Amino acid sequence: MRLGVLDVGSNTVHLLAVDAHRGARPLPAHSYKAELRLAELLDESGAIGPDGVDRLVSTIADALQAAEDKGCEDVLPFATSAVREASNAEQVLGRVKSETGIDLEVLTGEEEARLTFLAARRWFGWSAGKLLVLDIGGGSLEIAYGIDEEPDAAVSLPLGAGRLTAGWLPGDPPDPIDVKALRRHVRARIARTVGEFSRFGSPDHVVATSKTFRQLARIAGAARSADGLYVQRELSRTSLEEWVPKLATMSALQRAALPGVSDGRSSQLLAGALVAEGAMDLFGVESVEICPWALREGIILRRLDQLPTT
Repeated sequence: MRLGVLDVGSNTVHLLAVDAHRGARPLPAHSYKAELRLAELLDESGAIGPDGVDRLVSTIADALQAAEDKGCEDVLPFATSAVREASNAEQVLGRVKSETGIDLEVLTGEEEARLTFLAARRWFGWSAGKLLVLDIGGGSLEIAYGIDEEPDAAVSLPLGAGRLTAGWLPGDPPDPIDVKALRRHVRARIARTVGEFSRFGSPDHVVATSKTFRQLARIAGAARSADGLYVQRELSRTSLEEWVPKLATMSALQRAALPGVSDGRSSQLLAGALVAEGAMDLFGVESVEICPWALREGIILRRLDQLPTT
């Protein structure tokens, strides 16, 4: 069957159409993506403004048309932190429903972490042992740890690259004082959670997902996306520690010229790097392996698991 996964994230609205059935690897068939940066469109009261809501509804309608055009039998729509935390979330969801017919499932942060963990577990398999999974989105950082398909511990922290850029790094390039303050904030916030995971012991394998980690790995020398899914890509803490000071002195335009960095995400790359560096340091991680699967694939796998056996 062909399924569409509609991901209303803090940075983008992304429709991924896949050919999938129970017990098989989902095969991507079509991708539709539009950058909205909802995490940066919140007003002082934490609401998504009228223009942002209009753009969101219009983009979802376009994504649904793409799903229909590509023959999707069903669409699995969900939203993450930007919608979840908006003070006018109910009104936003109501407009989406009334104008597009879609009921967005608003995931909790812990659900995001658990579904991303499921995707990583299925990708790497049981031989990976105890997994620690890190995911940096536009609005939040998810961390999950476990040996099964359900993690033993899962948390979501308000440390997304878009959120932090908008709230802490107004300059371009940023003021060194602001960078230092953000670094301190990020590390203090992550440090509060380390104890929840350390009692389970050291992981056998540490995995990172999300575009932020992929871009950081690429500028540190990892293979291009064009080289395929099955090329192993890693990011070492040493490389990251070398790149963070460089990124801090660059403008968004200069970062966009780096290999693998998109124009739309270049402004957020420094904040994401500070989160990645802080998480790897505080969890004692020397290197992470980049996982091609993340939350969207976790949503698909959960749905496939619920299908009746034939």
